[in-house]
Amino acid sequence: MNKFVNMYDLIYCISNTGDLISNEVTNHHKKVAYMAFRIAEAAGLTKQQQREVFLAGLLHDIGAFSSAERLELLDKETPVVHRHAFIGASILEVFEPLKNAAEIIRYHHMPWDNGRGELFEGKSVPLSSHILHLADRIAGQIDPGRGVIGQVNSISSRIKGKAGSVFAPDLVEAYLDISTRDYVWLDTTFEALMMIMPNMMSFDTLELTIDQVVDLAKVFAHIIDFRSPFTAKHSSGVAAVAERLAGMMGFSENERKTMLIAGYLHDLGKLAIGQEILEKPGKLDADEFNIMKSHSYYTYRTLQAIRGFETINLWASLHHERLNGKGYPFRYKAEDIPLGSRIMAAADVFAAITEDRPYRQGMTRDSVLKVLSGLVENESLSPLVCSVISENFEELNHCREKAQAAAATEYQKIGKLPYPVLKQA
Repeated sequence: MNKFVNMYDLIYCISNTGDLISNEVTNHHKKVAYMAFRIAEAAGLTKQQQREVFLAGLLHDIGAFSSAERLELLDKETPVVHRHAFIGASILEVFEPLKNAAEIIRYHHMPWDNGRGELFEGKSVPLSSHILHLADRIAGQIDPGRGVIGQVNSISSRIKGKAGSVFAPDLVEAYLDISTRDYVWLDTTFEALMMIMPNMMSFDTLELTIDQVVDLAKVFAHIIDFRSPFTAKHSSGVAAVAERLAGMMGFSENERKTMLIAGYLHDLGKLAIGQEILEKPGKLDADEFNIMKSHSYYTYRTLQAIRGFETINLWASLHHERLNGKGYPFRYKAEDIPLGSRIMAAADVFAAITEDRPYRQGMTRDSVLKVLSGLVENESLSPLVCSVISENFEELNHCREKAQAAAATEYQKIGKLPYPVLKQA
């Protein structure tokens, strides 16, 4: 069975997860994507190349996990500026339709250096990477508190002064050509920019196999979990347990893979939660807990951008709803909660209390079953699902451990990625 996913919906959704990290950088991805598209167009790149640099622009800072890092990238290029670019490329390139965009992103802070920036360690750097670099620096200089047209001359003067050293001269000329057109700047800062983009370029509907959608979900899971060692393997554990539980409860192979996808995506909304809350080892206070509760709402709203993900969205986003109507964010009761969501809710609790965290060890079998029994008694979790967990505890726990060990290896690999250090001041 195939899923039909529109490329524009897909990339817009991934880009939105990046925007959730910090209100201060909201729409930066979109501004960069639009400016990169216009520069590519003025520079005479093909329609396909224009589309690729636009998509890369929407995703270019996806490897910067914290709001502090995102804010720093707006202001300056530090010596380690390449780190997030190499991380983002490594996360995205596992999904075949994004491989070209990943390669553009990998080198999007590479200075031109009087032509030496055409190569990195003997490998050709895409011209699109240099376009993205230029667009990124332009967008970063726009002061949202002032009218954009009045800023054009000063921005252009600074960009022109770095032609040859930081930016490719031909690309600077292409930029200067479009910089005189007011609509380019007004489009760049238009809050509803994404509404007009489909009128400027076409994005073909991608016909993805269910296995390709699983690969895409892993991309999301890495973006969600790799922000912190506290969460580096949680989604993988939940996904594995939920998929296995679904199989034990008679779900078809296709439904099990759908459950796996939903498991990878269930905490997508945590990108809207600050790390000081995610990484707090003790109990959250009332205000912090209310903020944390919002993550399942953001998961729901974010996944709505992908048409064809309706079932995946329900199974993923309702994992904190409870049969007694005391869950969140919708306060659904038993009759409103599908079996897939009930499985996800139980899998989330199971993984959370069995996995080791930096501040505590996972619970023992008896303790886990006692917790689940209590949640069944107060009509929070499904008795049927929890009975299947009780009967198959060892198999499910082994499944979780295996998946989370693999995720931990990936997390460590990402942390050890070699990347160049920026030498220019």
